[in-house]
Amino acid sequence: MSGLIPQRFVEDLLQRIDLAELIGSRVTLKKAGGNYKARCPFHDEKTPSFNVRPDKGFYHCFGCGAHGDAISFVREFDGLGFTDAVEELARRAGLEVPYDENAKQEMKQAKTLTDALDYASNFYHGALKGQQGEFARDYLQQRGLDQDIINQYKLGFAPGTGTALYDSAGKDIQGPLIETGTVSDRYGRPRDLFRNRVMFPIRNSRGRTIAFGGRTLGDDKAKYINSPESDVFHKSREIYGLYEAKQALKQVDRLLVVEGYMDVIALAQNGIHFAVATLGTATNQDSLSALLKQARHIIFCFDGDSAGFRAADRALDNALELLADGMHLQFLMLPDGEDPDTLVRQEGPDAFKERIDSATPLSRYLFNRQSEGLDLALPEDRGELKARVEPLLKKMPRSTLRDAMWHEMLRLCRNQSTWQSQRQWGGKGSGKWGEQRTQEERIDVRLSKDTQLCLALLEAPDMAREIDELCSSSREYRQAGQFAAWILEQGVTDRKALVGRLATDTGARTRFYGLFDGIEHVPAREQTLAGARELLNPNQEVARKQRLAALLSEKRNLSDLSEEERRELKALSGQND
Repeated sequence: MSGLIPQRFVEDLLQRIDLAELIGSRVTLKKAGGNYKARCPFHDEKTPSFNVRPDKGFYHCFGCGAHGDAISFVREFDGLGFTDAVEELARRAGLEVPYDENAKQEMKQAKTLTDALDYASNFYHGALKGQQGEFARDYLQQRGLDQDIINQYKLGFAPGTGTALYDSAGKDIQGPLIETGTVSDRYGRPRDLFRNRVMFPIRNSRGRTIAFGGRTLGDDKAKYINSPESDVFHKSREIYGLYEAKQALKQVDRLLVVEGYMDVIALAQNGIHFAVATLGTATNQDSLSALLKQARHIIFCFDGDSAGFRAADRALDNALELLADGMHLQFLMLPDGEDPDTLVRQEGPDAFKERIDSATPLSRYLFNRQSEGLDLALPEDRGELKARVEPLLKKMPRSTLRDAMWHEMLRLCRNQSTWQSQRQWGGKGSGKWGEQRTQEERIDVRLSKDTQLCLALLEAPDMAREIDELCSSSREYRQAGQFAAWILEQGVTDRKALVGRLATDTGARTRFYGLFDGIEHVPAREQTLAGARELLNPNQEVARKQRLAALLSEKRNLSDLSEEERRELKALSGQND
């Protein structure tokens, strides 16, 4: 329907919206000159890399690449479609969207359907409170739900009589109820789809009812049934519990994806408000795309039986094509025979939250699953692991995560020890098996001067000030200049602290992850530092090398050197430390 909104209106709307005010109402912004900065709302980070340019009308994150205008922000942050985002901004600006007649008719029809479904939701919720809902209330109480959580999710009861809902509705509501499938006329007469069931309304991002799920209270063959798809309900795009999660939380940073309505509600009852459930197959790409539009940190929760692991494998397989830097997917496999509903009541919310916090990252889950049954000490099994993993990694778009997982695959597929056993004689006439270390020849590496300086900074961060001064006077050392400036900004002076900071600082990882791409062999530390010093003090370094060569060539043995020459040699050589 986005094409039915005049482009001229969209452009005028964007001109009227104060982007800083809009984003600032959802994210804490800090003034930075004429712009604003914040921690990105679309990925986890500690160092602000999200920039807002009100004068230009766009935002950009240097961490995850999120970029767009006011409409893009509302769509991503609130999980709305284009039309709903324009409607939201138009209301904010006090404007009415000038739809053409066809679009108005479609919207009127959609409103008619959601009005009917909201009526049904109120009917079911009221029936739960009435005398006929006593059995349903007892069932919910046995499941540990209190009245507050029942009201929050607007749970209800569908009476067992075949036409209770239809008979209660006015004529203007009866038709839409049939159109959405809430009432069926398959056999020529109206009959309620849901009968003698606990009702779970499914609501969209605006809180309007678009469908229902119903759990039987009798011995029906189908334990759960759902509304059929309609003009307002497409099950692969909808997420149960998302509206309620957004109402309970100021900002949804992560989503725990469980398998059932009761799992979502039981976790919310215990203070875990970020649990949701997909309505189609939880592992297909449509559902995954819908989830990733809402949060970039997704935790899949499955039963720990064979069926649960198969479902997790399908989720992983479909997620690989959608992964990008900044996304964080994890897998929480519960004990066999348990589900979130029973487990959170059994062990309590704190213990369950610990399970969530220790969920397995996607990369580790992948390698753990693919290496099951393999002995990686055997060359044949290492080859089998590569054959299993490589096709999966090829599905992933180019990213830092893909590169890291590729290196992990190669590491696992290499021999795990630093030596290999070879059949050789341990000594003259010994006739024993010996062990021989495999030696790799040192390769002389020719690197760009910029890369040499970056490597030197990694080895000796205390050189940052010298290198920063060198880089400020030459555009040739762009990467080294940025790396040195960051090291000075962080106040890091030793290698261990630098590596630790790069490993734990998300912003730094994102900024410098490609610093050493393309280096197949890293030179020795001495060679690296000597090359850097030669760039910093070219004349001094040449003189040092010439004197060092002279001392070593003048005498055949170190014992021939005088005490003074030995001290000079030690001093000259020590500059490479």
